[in-house]
This record gives sequence, structure tokens and C-alpha cells, in this order.
Amino acid sequence: MIKGTVLINSENCKGCELCIVACSQESLSLSQKINLRGYRYVELSQDNCTGCTNCAIVCPDSAITVYRQSKQNYKKAV
Repeated sequence: MIKGTVLINSENCKGCELCIVACSQESLSLSQKINLRGYRYVELSQDNCTGCTNCAIVCPDSAITVYRQSKQNYKKAV
């Protein structure tokens, strides 16, 4: 399985939850914390991200950056 992760800019996130719905791995959830704009923001809640980029594609605020390990690096890590 390909391994990925996301970096979420919590201050740009308005908690619309579009990325949560788009995540096929159910890796994202709303944080209990609130950002400076007064929104609950999205966070990575499970370490099963595949780096598919669905969340970043649907994010209207461009608050999500997706990183994916190459197959070569993943094999070395395992």
C-alpha cells in the first residue's frame, strides 16, 4: 500500500468538511480546537492516508497539502 500524509493549514480551514467526505480512507476529522477565525478545523485523525489527493482537490480554501512516499522510499521504511 502507498503511504501518504497531509499537512493542513489550520488557520485557512473553515471546517466545511468537504475533505472529510472526499477521503476514501476516513483519515480526516474535525478537531475539537478552534482556529483564530472561529472555526473548528480538519485534522489527520488516522495514520492510513494513501496520498490520493481527493481532500486537497475539493478544499475550497487550498488549506491541504498532500505528501506521498515513493514506492522506493516506502520499501526501505518497511
